[in-house]
Amino acid sequence: MQRLRRLLGRRGARQEERAFVVEGAKLVDEAVAAGIPIEAVYVAEGTTPPATDAPVRVLEDGVIDRIADTVTPQPVLAVAPFLDVPHDDLRDCTFLVVCVDVRDPGNAGTVMRSAEAAGADGLLFCGGSVDVYNPKTVRASAGSLFHVPTAVGGHAVEVLDRIGGWQVARLGTAARVGTDYTDVDLTRRTAIVLGNEAHGLPADVEARLDGVVTIPMAGRSESLNVGMAAAVLCFEVARQRRAQGAA
Repeated sequence: MQRLRRLLGRRGARQEERAFVVEGAKLVDEAVAAGIPIEAVYVAEGTTPPATDAPVRVLEDGVIDRIADTVTPQPVLAVAPFLDVPHDDLRDCTFLVVCVDVRDPGNAGTVMRSAEAAGADGLLFCGGSVDVYNPKTVRASAGSLFHVPTAVGGHAVEVLDRIGGWQVARLGTAARVGTDYTDVDLTRRTAIVLGNEAHGLPADVEARLDGVVTIPMAGRSESLNVGMAAAVLCFEVARQRRAQGAA
């Protein structure tokens, strides 16, 4: 049980073991359906275990409550190996979403979920961004972590230089400056580059961009939550590509 507590609570422990915890029967089922090699499953007494070949261990009443970091813990936990891929595995992607210093785990999970729903074929979280295996991120991703190839790490400038070498248009996001996102050609090979929730994209990253897009706003808000902005932009990519296919 100490191991589960470490994997749930410490990024360093997850990186050391290259393993993380999947919480909840639905997410565990998603992982199994996606072919993720589950190492072990832990269930509370009286809980039906998920259909998996992994060993199942029944925990005494109250044990999961002491381990989990949520107010109402899920009665099913599973340990799975890290899923991230090398950067070069994304070389042939046509629609990438890149996170630079995105720190909030809920936002990161929402970005993943939006990217998958809109048809992105690759995700990249540069060094300095939140751990994609943070329990809150995994929960917020709603299983998208299991389905979209995701690369992790690397200095943002080096990452964008590499993406540029793949002949992918690198489009940064900004709150008030840039081209209206509906006026940009998103049918070409595109990487949507999202910045920090409070500070946006740093200057050295902006220097590597092929363009900057913005989402016009009519109200008093200065900017959208990065998860919301990701959803708007990702679905505009999907809309334009559907329209191109129907033409």
